[in-house]
Amino acid sequence: MEKSKKINVTGLILMIFGSIFGFANTTVAFYMMGYASIIWYILAAVFFFLPTSLMFAEYGSSLKESRGGLYSWLEESIGEKAAFIGTFIWLASWIVWMVSTAVKVWIPFSTFLQGSDQTASWHFIGMSGTQVVGILGIIWILVLTFLSSRGIDKIQKFASLSGAAVAFLFAAFLVVSLAILFKNGFHLAEPIHGVTTFVKSPMASYQSPIGMLSFVVFSIFAYAGMETMGGVTDSMDQPEKTFPKGLLIATAMITLIYAVAIFMWGISTNWQQILSGDKANLGNITYVLMQNLGFQFGHAFGMSQGVALEIGTIFARVTGLIMFVSYLGAFAVLIYSPLKSFVLGTPKKLWPNGFADVNKNGMPEKAMWAQAALVCLLIAVISFGGKAAGDFYNVLTLMANVSTSLPYLFLVTAFPYFKARQDLDRPYVFFKTPLAVKAVTVVVDLVLVFGIAFTIIQPIIEGQYMDAFWMVIGPIVFAILAMGLYHRYQQKNKTA
Repeated sequence: MEKSKKINVTGLILMIFGSIFGFANTTVAFYMMGYASIIWYILAAVFFFLPTSLMFAEYGSSLKESRGGLYSWLEESIGEKAAFIGTFIWLASWIVWMVSTAVKVWIPFSTFLQGSDQTASWHFIGMSGTQVVGILGIIWILVLTFLSSRGIDKIQKFASLSGAAVAFLFAAFLVVSLAILFKNGFHLAEPIHGVTTFVKSPMASYQSPIGMLSFVVFSIFAYAGMETMGGVTDSMDQPEKTFPKGLLIATAMITLIYAVAIFMWGISTNWQQILSGDKANLGNITYVLMQNLGFQFGHAFGMSQGVALEIGTIFARVTGLIMFVSYLGAFAVLIYSPLKSFVLGTPKKLWPNGFADVNKNGMPEKAMWAQAALVCLLIAVISFGGKAAGDFYNVLTLMANVSTSLPYLFLVTAFPYFKARQDLDRPYVFFKTPLAVKAVTVVVDLVLVFGIAFTIIQPIIEGQYMDAFWMVIGPIVFAILAMGLYHRYQQKNKTA
């Protein structure tokens, strides 16, 4: 690969930022917990995001030439079979994410075009809104697969554009919020009533211990996705330096930005006045808050009611455009990186002839198109299949729920085995003693086990027993499929 196509530190930070940081996570956090969400986000960063980032930095710098990313890390630590199962579960959960999100991306696009989400009313040659959005989702997958298969430099451009767009949105939010604060004589729209404000949610359903614990799980997985960067270490300029440096800078930036952004929503938004009714929900909260930000900006600067409302609509539209662009970056990385880790990291004999081959741009093009075909098929079934397909989609989503977090358990549990190896060159080492390695492994594993357990327990408490069943059965089904594929590979090896 040409030197000009190598990913540098800035490019990696923007890729991480575009893939992991969710501006919408700040709006959802403020909606669910108000200022009280800040402490949970900081705790999640300290006990999950930072230690796992440091682990991944050690994995990535020591195994910098590995093309398999997460698969290679696990294989070099706990063996081929466990690596195959763990990575297959991980890939399956990302495929389900692509199926659901390829449809959701049109909500911010509709908001940009029409000022609010109007996807339900879209029609084309007799198709309903759901079917039109399904067709658009299929086109989205096909176009991004084609562009991503043209090379890592195309992916970096998309991801960097995404990161830059979200950074711009945050900067604009910061500047406008500070202007409102200044014009309002430094009075917050959401007042602070002592320490209680930072520990108690304004939403009744999140004031109980169970409600608070469910938010802990949400805050932990607002940081998920760093492991996907393991699939591009072989495309980095001096990966032994670039990877850990980029990870640590991005970790600090994302944690700080999450905390600051959540607090700053209180400058323009009074929770009881804006969010306590039925106007806001988890699907539209980002646009509700941004529209209110624009309105409050106009109001603070003495503009008429009509002009202030128009500014609010403009803010919602711009946010829709930027959120749409941010999805471009996330998809560009996630269409390629998880699949590459799995297909290029695993033995070629696992796959049909030529399936794992790379094109002239170094991309596993055949595997990428096979993945695209599967995702498009699932989108079509869900969009055109009626109620039964809707139920199928809900089951898929629930099956992927726990599966998304299980690979972290594999990676964290494998870390002591990785550290025990004496034959690796380690250009970056953070955890220097066996005690530090054991301590960080136990703490992060406990956080993950707790998060997974509560994700399953919550629907049981609410009487949604089938939801809990599908959450538990998901990883089991994916693991059985993985073991079946691996067994087939072993049998082929015996007869070869």
